[in-house]
Amino acid sequence: MGDFKVKKIEDANRAQFISYLLKDIDALELMIENRLFEKGITRMGAEQEFCLVKPDFSPATTALEVLKEINDPHFTTELARYNLEINLDPLEVTGDCFTQCHQQLSALLEKARAAASRYDSQIVLAGILPTIRKQELDLKYLTPIDRYYQLNEIMCNLRGTDFNLHLRGVDELSVLHDSILFEACNTSFQMHLQVDPDDMVASYNWAQAIAGPVLSICANSPMLLGRELWSETRIALFQQSVDTRQASYLLSDQEGRVAFGTEWLRDSIVNIFKDDIARHRILLMGEAHDDALQDLADGKIPTLRAMRVHNGTVYRWNRPCYGTDKDKAHLRIENRYLPAGPSIEDEIANFAFWIGLMLGRPEKYDRIEDHMDFLEAKENFYKAARSGKESQLQWMGQSISTTDLVRKELLPLAYAGLRKAKVNEKDISHYLQIIELRTTRNTGASWTVKAYRNLKKKLKKDDALKALTEVMHGHQQNQKPVHEWEELKVPPAKYPDHFNKKVHEVMSTHIFTVHPNDLADLVFHIMKWKNIHHVPVTDSEKRLVGILTHKNAVDFDSQKDGLTEVKDIMIREVITTHPDLMVEEAAEIMLNKKIGCLPVIGHGQLVGIITRNDIVTRLQ
Repeated sequence: MGDFKVKKIEDANRAQFISYLLKDIDALELMIENRLFEKGITRMGAEQEFCLVKPDFSPATTALEVLKEINDPHFTTELARYNLEINLDPLEVTGDCFTQCHQQLSALLEKARAAASRYDSQIVLAGILPTIRKQELDLKYLTPIDRYYQLNEIMCNLRGTDFNLHLRGVDELSVLHDSILFEACNTSFQMHLQVDPDDMVASYNWAQAIAGPVLSICANSPMLLGRELWSETRIALFQQSVDTRQASYLLSDQEGRVAFGTEWLRDSIVNIFKDDIARHRILLMGEAHDDALQDLADGKIPTLRAMRVHNGTVYRWNRPCYGTDKDKAHLRIENRYLPAGPSIEDEIANFAFWIGLMLGRPEKYDRIEDHMDFLEAKENFYKAARSGKESQLQWMGQSISTTDLVRKELLPLAYAGLRKAKVNEKDISHYLQIIELRTTRNTGASWTVKAYRNLKKKLKKDDALKALTEVMHGHQQNQKPVHEWEELKVPPAKYPDHFNKKVHEVMSTHIFTVHPNDLADLVFHIMKWKNIHHVPVTDSEKRLVGILTHKNAVDFDSQKDGLTEVKDIMIREVITTHPDLMVEEAAEIMLNKKIGCLPVIGHGQLVGIITRNDIVTRLQ
């Protein structure tokens, strides 16, 4: 979709676009049948998504300014105003191709860093930027480009209700959202491999089979909104953030637009494109389309624009792609499931591991369906996303740990595949050793979890997330692979006092609330047990309707009336604040009004609470 100017499809032009789409499918089948694809050469390519952050490592909305400053066609926009993308040049898989890829990526990121610094911004590689908060997922953070607005409008209309995100790991996140901007939390390092058409079915199935093991050793995104969730939270987050399916009272097997698939591919890669047209509503069309069958008749290589636009709105984790270059057509597989970071070294190691595995497929696995049930491959993928390196996977009829599978089975195949392609031995050993060392040391996910848990012992949540991101950034600048990152036990620097922050950076979001009809006697006992001095009272829609304080508890006589309800004694006229108020102003309100807390309201609902204890050093 990013290759073309697109617009929302309307009833008036739907039939015409579908006509072009069907002709593209017919043309693709003819091209495969008549062997009109480039063969005998293996190329690789990649896309690097990255985050822009302020000096305090929170998201910076400078993407368009930085992009203009860079002025390089390798760079393009992403969904949010704090993300950009780099498209690397394709390379033939041979010689020092991975060193070349590493060098180009480093040079382009350095160019981006220089441009970003002029706008007081920095660059961070992270599958999910730890410092993204709910505030940065408001629609005003959407990149102001028509296709993003149109895509958001279409997705929201198809959904019919707010998007419901519910993820459970060590912590749990359950939140409603009114746009697709949660997708912008995800940044990835997407990898492409050109494949001969005759081998496309076997290669695609093999890509599906190895997806779980590859993801498990490369996981790098365990945090979202300060919650510790999956080892690779991006997988669940992306699927739910653009899930347009509607719940109903009927059982449905409808597949989401973000999906792993339902079965092994059979007969032809065209079947995936057909299946996606059959399963998923057409959302966008390009501004110009060609008659692919007529182009073939005229001896031209068609662009298949309609098919490519639709393919760009269906997000398979392994996605087949069609492309053209200098009147030559090719087919490739796009690996979409690996995260950005933790370092350039790690990303290129992931790239070498995946390419090596793809090229090192043993001949006996040309028909993977004879050796492995598809549901085992799918189960492996989601196990890997949840548990990362700690996963126990199913592999060719046996249960095996991720680390044993990678060391004993997959790394030897990757070495063989890269040697078969005549990749330099120096490149092979350097990058694949990084993968091997991860099996006994840190992955991005495991390092992040340990570091955040340690930081939370010394810092408030927002400061811990900023400190975590600062250290990640430092290691990335030093070009250290994650298995060399030391355990982070002490914050990297003394963080400024809360006086210079906004309320949402200091407030508590883990709030004990009660309902107006709860018994006051029980609530006050809980307040005593938990040493809680302020309890917000909310209705069934989480709207604030009152507050109970320590003074209410002291004045309450349970012996007089044990049936008193919260609504009978709560304070109804509650002074509140909003998330973007400066803490200094919140402190002044509490002092002037002689109150001990301020409930924080966002979008009409209670989102947090700030108390005198949160800023006690400033209030004294």
